[in-house]
Amino acid sequence: MEAIRGIDNINRRFVNPTVTIGNFDGVHLGHQLLFKKVKEQAEATGGKSVVITFDPHPFAVLRPQIGLKLISKCSKKLELIEKAGVDVLICIKFTRDFANTTAEEFVDDILWGKIGVTNLIVGYDYSFGRNRQGNIEFLREKGRQLGFSVTVVEPLYVDDIIVSSTKVRELIAAGDMVQVRRLLGRPYQMTGKVLVGRRRGGPVLGFPTANIELAEDELCPGLGVYATQVIYKGRPHDGVMNIGYNPTFGDEHISAEVHVFDFSEDIYGQEIEVNLIERLRDEKKFANHEELSAQIKKDIEKARGILMTS
Repeated sequence: MEAIRGIDNINRRFVNPTVTIGNFDGVHLGHQLLFKKVKEQAEATGGKSVVITFDPHPFAVLRPQIGLKLISKCSKKLELIEKAGVDVLICIKFTRDFANTTAEEFVDDILWGKIGVTNLIVGYDYSFGRNRQGNIEFLREKGRQLGFSVTVVEPLYVDDIIVSSTKVRELIAAGDMVQVRRLLGRPYQMTGKVLVGRRRGGPVLGFPTANIELAEDELCPGLGVYATQVIYKGRPHDGVMNIGYNPTFGDEHISAEVHVFDFSEDIYGQEIEVNLIERLRDEKKFANHEELSAQIKKDIEKARGILMTS
């Protein structure tokens, strides 16, 4: 795959390009369907499959007050798009200046002028340009004027739910990782560096944990205990994770701590990936650390059963 960062680095028109455009946060099954159709159309016309996305997410620039949390970091998003097998990935830096680009300018100067779009494939609710003035009908009219086709992909349903980034965020916040996996086509994954925590897991509870740094702009799942799969140096390891405030110890700040089964390596300062497979229970306050330790044993037993069949 050819990766291009920034509009100025698009230095040629592509051969019969079939293009799709979007934020693609999470790269869920709906996004993957778009990529599939782009690849099929490009192959049918002997051209290139092209995906255009943005960094940062436009809401981070235009509506920072809402504090949008991302399903996936930009680096992970680009990695997932590459795995979809498209020919060209163009990542445009989204700034306030770029936000002032009109729909007309975007089509004329970028889609047509720089890329040479032949076929455009977009989602059913796609809109773009300053004040979101560009819509499906606008694109179809521009296609008639300039000579490119416009295909609209209808919504994808899974379990009678429209697959969307908004819905995926809702499910992650609720801790429903089973449904999240159905909409993403893979487990929800958190990534972060292992920090030095309060060192209570091993000495106090008998279960050493890795305390993971939580990124400010990354979506934090609903509080509770989860069956997980930890990826370290490319190898998977089963485990359990607690996301919350550790009420038994009276902590004031949220943390994410994972106990990796049958694992003894020193991973402080290392980056790890954690796939959240299924939520086991709510976080709760125990009378003492002995009660908490007994509950963790039950959590581990339950998690092992779930992970054996996942």
